[in-house]
Amino acid sequence: MSIADFSGRVRPDACPGALQVHEAADGPLARVRLPGGAVSAAQLRELAACATDLGSGVIELTSRANVQVRGLRSATAFAERMALVGLLPSPAHERVRNIVASPLSGRGPAGLLDTQPLVEALDRALCARPRLAGLPGRFLFALDDGSGDVVGLGADVTFAACAGGTARLLLAGSDAGLSVRGETAVSYMIAAAEAFLDERESASERDGEAQRDSTAWRIGDLEDGAARVAARLGGVAIDGPPSAQEVRRAGLTEQRDGRVALEAVVPLGRLTAAQARAIAAAAESVPAEPSVAVRLTPWRTVVFLDLSPADAGRVARLLDADGLVTDPASPWVGVTACTGRPGCAKSLADVQEDARRWVAGRSGPTEVPVHWAGCERRCGLPRGQVVQMVATADGYQERQQ
Repeated sequence: MSIADFSGRVRPDACPGALQVHEAADGPLARVRLPGGAVSAAQLRELAACATDLGSGVIELTSRANVQVRGLRSATAFAERMALVGLLPSPAHERVRNIVASPLSGRGPAGLLDTQPLVEALDRALCARPRLAGLPGRFLFALDDGSGDVVGLGADVTFAACAGGTARLLLAGSDAGLSVRGETAVSYMIAAAEAFLDERESASERDGEAQRDSTAWRIGDLEDGAARVAARLGGVAIDGPPSAQEVRRAGLTEQRDGRVALEAVVPLGRLTAAQARAIAAAAESVPAEPSVAVRLTPWRTVVFLDLSPADAGRVARLLDADGLVTDPASPWVGVTACTGRPGCAKSLADVQEDARRWVAGRSGPTEVPVHWAGCERRCGLPRGQVVQMVATADGYQERQQ
């Protein structure tokens, strides 16, 4: 079980943000939310500049398509600069803007709906409700375009597009028994978040067994949480969500409009400032207004949308030259790792360096994704079938999930 799966919370959520930083072993760490993984070239350049001027020089991608900067020398200056480029639209809500979405946003072969307008509408609605600033920093929304790529991420509230213009609303992985359309999706998702807070508040008024519920971070932390939240929405929680699709991608994907999307793996989810600037430059090099769309993904890759085949080839060469990976046959595909030493005081090993040496000895990707972890917490562990390389006092132990 990863740290993200623990229930029975006994302390307030301390998830970091751009204002509330985490005191890591290598200094303050700030996390910036990117709803739907959307980031502009200008924002990437400023993140790169902040990582260089104020931090360790590295930008980490998270499993929710957010970014974080480590070793900050001035958290206040960092937050001010993030606000200036539009990455901190609501100081009160900055830790709760956790929204993942299908990166191809309806463009892929199985996509049914452009989710980006819904991402933007949900973000605006979330920030417009003062009460929702009280959501825990781990509460997660997801918008799946019908391809099934984000339904398996374990979000608290998931909009899963279906054929015929309808969608299913999932609560902690359970079907809520409600038919949702694009025009009602945001209102239902906001109502689900408010219902979660209602359940927490009602639990805090009871004694005994309800104590766990009053400190819950996720719908799944509540006893029968999905059923209770669904009931407040007028639905009934049903087991059997849509099947999640395995995601281990790099390279080109044909869009339905004849253009292509290019996906690049960020080795171990760590971007140098130079790589972040290279992504920005590649986006700006494509003839588009103002630049080609870039999305970060929950599996720590970068996606360029709406490219011509010729532009895709040129962008791929630019990215490969800066150490990013666009070849789906690369041994980097499917390999992840936690921060490890020296950034994490709990880690028993420098897992980033150990994982790099392991990848260097391979000629191609593994059949099953591999995650390297520095301790039993296994931070950053992907969902689904994963080989786990867990550091112990006696070396690494290989485990299966």
